[in-house]
Amino acid sequence: QVQLVESGGGLVQAGDSLRLSCAASGRAFITYTMAWFRQAPGKEREFVAAVRWGGGPTYYADSLKGRSTISRDNTKNTAYLQMNSLKPEDTAVYYCAATQTRTALVSRREDYDYWGQGTQVTVSS
Repeated sequence: QVQLVESGGGLVQAGDSLRLSCAASGRAFITYTMAWFRQAPGKEREFVAAVRWGGGPTYYADSLKGRSTISRDNTKNTAYLQMNSLKPEDTAVYYCAATQTRTALVSRREDYDYWGQGTQVTVSS
């Protein structure tokens, strides 16, 4: 079992950058696929990015592709989401998620077993 705690959100202006962090407690962090999802008011929670267990392939939603980088530091049990050139439409609560299921579809939120409490990102125009 793992517990996830996000940090790094805040209020920024359009064009700014933010780096979100997801600190994981528990064992075997390296065996978890880590992902970021986001949820804007009145909308469904949507996939943003994922990195496979062990630091394998990375995946991105089209909405942030080219403007974001997901990474992980297995020595610190932490995953990161670097977001650049932020837009007002990126405003949402950003959630970290984890799964040990090797066959998980990385963009499907139902495939994740563990979730953080979320961190608010607000981008002003």
